[in-house]
Amino acid sequence: MRDLSSTSGVAALASSPAATELLQLRTKLAHALQTSLDSNTIIRLFFEHAQPLIGFNGLRYCASTAGSEQPLQLGRQATHQCHYTMRLADHRLGELTFYRRQRFSESEQQTLETLLASLAFPLRNAQQYQEALQLALIDPLTRVGNRTALDNALERERQLLMRKGEPFALILIDIDHFKQINDQHGHRRGDKVIRVVADTIDHVSRGTDMTFRYGGEEFALLLSGTGAAGALITAERLRSAVEALHITHDEAIIRPTISLGISACLDAKETAGALIDRADRALYRAKKSGRNRSSCEPPVPELARLVHSDTQQRL
Repeated sequence: MRDLSSTSGVAALASSPAATELLQLRTKLAHALQTSLDSNTIIRLFFEHAQPLIGFNGLRYCASTAGSEQPLQLGRQATHQCHYTMRLADHRLGELTFYRRQRFSESEQQTLETLLASLAFPLRNAQQYQEALQLALIDPLTRVGNRTALDNALERERQLLMRKGEPFALILIDIDHFKQINDQHGHRRGDKVIRVVADTIDHVSRGTDMTFRYGGEEFALLLSGTGAAGALITAERLRSAVEALHITHDEAIIRPTISLGISACLDAKETAGALIDRADRALYRAKKSGRNRSSCEPPVPELARLVHSDTQQRL
């Protein structure tokens, strides 16, 4: 295993028997690697440009970021391998393994290291770009998705409904009397209530459901492949779980409750805005009816009777 944090691409280049050809390839490779900000695409470009020169049979790339995708495998694995850990300063870029049926010579390893020196900065830029994109979709207080992430997810669900006919549902969740919590216990304790409620929603919901902070003390839960009946069952489970909370902070005990508004999308022609409006109306009814309860808004008027009948049968 070799660590490229101290590899000198210039020294490797100078000792190569085909220095001119290598320099031309490295220049061409550097230009190609600047055309993308996707890590896997950059690794594929590297494979396409480096493989003809070195003649390796396969490549495996494993990113080092938490929650990263499965390792990228290109070509085929073989008996012999050359493994590199890539770093730039304190930034770990991941691990690359090259496979070949015969052993890599010392000069071939030097050539690989020269080419890998051209890979390091584009790969770091791509990882930092992807991390920035992810952070732009996360609410900093609760670490769940933000409003932009919700909009993106709603569009994906609508496209899935259009292609496969799978319905989905939206639950809007509001912490009851949250202003009173802030007024009586302070904003610091109010922030803790928001975090604990977000964690509870994320824990109680299914692994396929997606939690978002919609704004302030309001959350959204997006349920894939779920109609109004299933969403109502989930909403009641969430409501009961939050009602059972005893949040302590500096000797204060806070027992929050939530109100929930549910809408299910059965028609891909319905806009995300219309779906949110229906869930918002249902949430308003739940709060007006006394809070700490769930309310479901039927889809479009002509489907209201169908959804109501389905809900009664499943409950």
